[in-house]
Amino acid sequence: MVYKVGNETLHATFLLPVKDFNLRSLRFSRPRSLGLSWQLDSVYCGRKSLIPMNLKIAFLGLGVMGAPMTANLVRKGFSVSAWNRTPNRPTIAIAADAGATITASIQEAVESAEIIFTCVGDVPDVEAVILGSEGVVRYAQPGALIVDMSTIGSNAARQIGMEVQKHRLRFLDAPVSGGDLGAHKGTLTIMVGGEPKDFEECKPAFEAMGKTIRLCGPIGSGQAVKLCNQILAAVHMVALCEALEMAKRQGIDPNLVVEVCSTGAAGSWALANLGPKIIASDLDPGFAIRHILKDLRLVKETMQFWQGQFPGVELANHLFKIVSELDGGKGEALGTQAMIRAYETR
Repeated sequence: MVYKVGNETLHATFLLPVKDFNLRSLRFSRPRSLGLSWQLDSVYCGRKSLIPMNLKIAFLGLGVMGAPMTANLVRKGFSVSAWNRTPNRPTIAIAADAGATITASIQEAVESAEIIFTCVGDVPDVEAVILGSEGVVRYAQPGALIVDMSTIGSNAARQIGMEVQKHRLRFLDAPVSGGDLGAHKGTLTIMVGGEPKDFEECKPAFEAMGKTIRLCGPIGSGQAVKLCNQILAAVHMVALCEALEMAKRQGIDPNLVVEVCSTGAAGSWALANLGPKIIASDLDPGFAIRHILKDLRLVKETMQFWQGQFPGVELANHLFKIVSELDGGKGEALGTQAMIRAYETR
């Protein structure tokens, strides 16, 4: 491919798959050092944002969600150093096989990164990884942007954001929805809280991982929208399980119920995607019960602060707890669709 910059001719070779690369424009600059040729700074691909070619990213947390998200960043051309608290976790291979550099420490992953993503479990995990004695704030370069993609609630996000800023670093909260399937396909919904300029800087990376990406307001706003999402997901699961239980007791083919109801006003992501799993007795986790219980705990804490009462949340929480305690507590590792077992045990 040949481009003209001023009076000079530039030859560029691209090794990106055609389906991922709808080239619209390139941005070049000449390094100040005498004798050096033009260098490629960024690429604009179709409707996607400008992608800086030299942007260095760190991703901390290579679990069911973080590993495929990291892999998608690498596939879209980003240089990614990644780290996981448990070094022998099988999911790490997903990121490594895509080309991410797996590091042995947070320091090694973040010390030269401009954007640092975290995707871990609960509030204490996020605090340890970002604010701990060996955490991100100790080793990140001044001005780096920390983006937490865990679900931790608005209050925790704001508090962590304030601590991060004390270290001359920036912060976005950016929880996601879409489960492991969305993480693998790069179709996650990403709900972001923070400064607009930080959001725009991070947008090319968000677009590598997600399909629906929204700036919801200041720090903590992404978490607020995510908790609304989790209320819907939890209560939808109650409705789904009860509908399939109703079909079972009346001798109706549950596959027929899923097929017919998915096309009407009762259609939902849960019905279309998790209904077939329930019917097939596939209870493997796309999103584990222990995680939805954690999220519902955050919902209840927020609800108590605002003195609200959400009976649907209380019911969903109760049913998930029943399942989590099955088989000596092993039920918490099952997917949220395993709520159906709460009805089967009655």
